[in-house]
Amino acid sequence: MKNKKIIWIIGIISAVAALTAAITAFLIIKDKQKKDDEELMEYLDNSIE
Repeated sequence: MKNKKIIWIIGIISAVAALTAAITAFLIIKDKQKKDDEELMEYLDNSIE
């Protein structure tokens, strides 16, 4: 009975850690993509002039 509780707690902590890592990775990728888009727009604006 006690082992099942420990396994549940470890499972929940692992799931939360995995979810947090996935969200963090998603936000980092979106931020990088936004920066790349801004750099591209700046480059295009400068190349037109």
